[in-house]
Amino acid sequence: MNHHPILERALAKVNLFLHVGPAMENGYHPLDSLVVFPRLADQITISPADDMSLSVSGPFAPGLESGSENLALRAAHALSEKLGIAPKLHISLEKNLPIASGIGGGSADAAATLRALLRFWQAELSDAALNEIALKLGSDVPCCIASTPLRMSGVGEVLTKAPLLPPEIPMVMANAGTPLSTAAVFKQFDRLEHARALQKHRFPDCGSMQALSHALASCRNDLEPAARALCPDVNAVLLALQALPRARLVRMAGSGGTCFALFNTTLEADAAARNLQSAEPKWWVQSTCAIQ
Repeated sequence: MNHHPILERALAKVNLFLHVGPAMENGYHPLDSLVVFPRLADQITISPADDMSLSVSGPFAPGLESGSENLALRAAHALSEKLGIAPKLHISLEKNLPIASGIGGGSADAAATLRALLRFWQAELSDAALNEIALKLGSDVPCCIASTPLRMSGVGEVLTKAPLLPPEIPMVMANAGTPLSTAAVFKQFDRLEHARALQKHRFPDCGSMQALSHALASCRNDLEPAARALCPDVNAVLLALQALPRARLVRMAGSGGTCFALFNTTLEADAAARNLQSAEPKWWVQSTCAIQ
């Protein structure tokens, strides 16, 4: 048992492409996606306490559910039950990522909580058992536990090694501040889309940003039309990113409304982010990099 605070970063998740099949009988959708993790993160701190509690701070703390439905709390309860350890701890969540924005914030928080608690309790769990807990919390939680580039399929539970990617993937991420419910986006997707069977996309190794941008151009985010129909801000963000000098590829992230633009270099991304932030001071705009 650890009596010192344990810190874990909850990295943002970006789906470079996201192909979605028609809903199955259980209501879930089959997915095919290439996922990377830029260096933007919430932070989870686990400290000893008399019972289980959660506090939330940071720029996106207002409006975040800190009750029993919070994913970090649910993750802690699920793991304590699995391990048979009394959850005498306090979870401090520093919320730096926008809420309901398609970059896996809640899933990343749950995954970081699971990783931190295994260290806090000095416990071990097989990957299969950990992924079983993770998948019950949400389809993005298993990939967020790994927080490394991955190919994601099934309903999020089938994780395989990503193809070769550039050592750094510079990007600008932007969000206009309108939360977008993942469930609502999938519901709209079901209304808009004709059932089209999901074909697994053959994605090549990409050693450069030029090769990656070229390969991604033949892919899609299938949730984008649904998100744009529900939230006009998504369209505004996509157009603003497309107008940035030297943007190689622009796409919505996950279920929206965060969008991203890829660049050849971090210098280009930094300059583009400064331009966009001065043009749209109320938006959340970040220049960042996903690293292998």
